[in-house]
Amino acid sequence: MIFRAIKFVAEAHSGQYRKGTNIPYISHLMNVMKILCETGCDKEIITAGILHDVVEDTSVTIEQVERIFGNRVAIMVKGASEPDHLRQGLDAKISWRLRKQHTIDFIGKEATLDQLLVACADKLDNIEAIRQDAISKGEKVWERFNVPKADQQWYYKTVAAAMEKRSQESVGPLNNLARKLTQTVNEVFGKKV
Repeated sequence: MIFRAIKFVAEAHSGQYRKGTNIPYISHLMNVMKILCETGCDKEIITAGILHDVVEDTSVTIEQVERIFGNRVAIMVKGASEPDHLRQGLDAKISWRLRKQHTIDFIGKEATLDQLLVACADKLDNIEAIRQDAISKGEKVWERFNVPKADQQWYYKTVAAAMEKRSQESVGPLNNLARKLTQTVNEVFGKKV
């Protein structure tokens, strides 16, 4: 299942790069996979981690994901996908804020443990990439994003806090991932909001 998902996303995300870089987008998906593997997640959670952006960023539908990879994987991928109605027909900055607030609300209130693991691994790899780029590029790293550093700080700090709070509900891999997310967010933005 994991190797089928790797082949699937390699094709679906072909030609896509990480924002503002020449790094193929699939590297992010493989990093999320690695985080979930190292955390000891099962093959369906790992598969969902590999596929987490395929519905949001390609022409693949959630129905295709469900047909090929099963209902549990599809539910996790759907949880990681921002709703279309928050992206269409809106100003980019308004859309960004609404989409990010939706993610925060979903993590804070609705997401299942499986969905939280996928989301946390995704956010952890994203903030780690920002941290590494900030070391080499300094403040120029923020120029690649649609919104300024202050908005990114609000988002990552709020997501990390929501993830930490939800991680208190369970014992296991989410606790470690949530702590690592908070630590990396604090390294990038400092401890104060």
